[in-house]
Amino acid sequence: MAGSRVRWRWLVLPGAALAVWAVAHTDHGTVPDAAPRPSATSSAAPDATPSATPGGGATPPRPDGAYDPADCAAAVRKYATAAGVHPQLLMAILYNEAYKPHDPALERAWQRYKPDAAFGVANMHRAAFDEVKRGRDFADRKWEELPDDRNLAVEAAAWYLHDLNRQLPARWPAGHTRDELLTLGYNAGAGNMLAFARGTPPGGQAQSYLDRLHENWTQAGRAVAP
Repeated sequence: MAGSRVRWRWLVLPGAALAVWAVAHTDHGTVPDAAPRPSATSSAAPDATPSATPGGGATPPRPDGAYDPADCAAAVRKYATAAGVHPQLLMAILYNEAYKPHDPALERAWQRYKPDAAFGVANMHRAAFDEVKRGRDFADRKWEELPDDRNLAVEAAAWYLHDLNRQLPARWPAGHTRDELLTLGYNAGAGNMLAFARGTPPGGQAQSYLDRLHENWTQAGRAVAP
């Protein structure tokens, strides 16, 4: 696993992180009173080609160590456009995934206790990253780099949404917009996304994730506005 050894002072962090994340998870399914729905228009272009610009060069963290997805707005606009996905959708997903701290050392300390944990500001699992990077300009990058390189994490998330979009049918029964189905796919996987498109209602966890997206939709739009 890439990265320097975790110093002794980080040994106390996993327990604290567990408490923080547990609290965050209890609010993960909050439903807004009047949440706007994502756009019903297509958010991705199936024939989009990979970006010619590498994802290196991390979006610098704030001096106080705080994380705000809006700090990644430039990367979101860049990579969403390259992948042919809706920048507001990608930014809203980053807000969805901001429920836990995104400090590189803390993420790695947590991964020691939970080996299947996701990495980076977009919370991507190893298998998803290894699949989405194939044939792309970041094919030589490693999953272990995601905590340190926010631009790489955003780029990978953008192309993952692109790949999900390519799997959607041309038409599906009324019920979910394209952006909502892509959100469900990001959270629950492509197979479940296709089931939801056919009319299967989302389970509690997937619905909570979608509700969270509605809650974050307006601030995501403000964050990526030119």
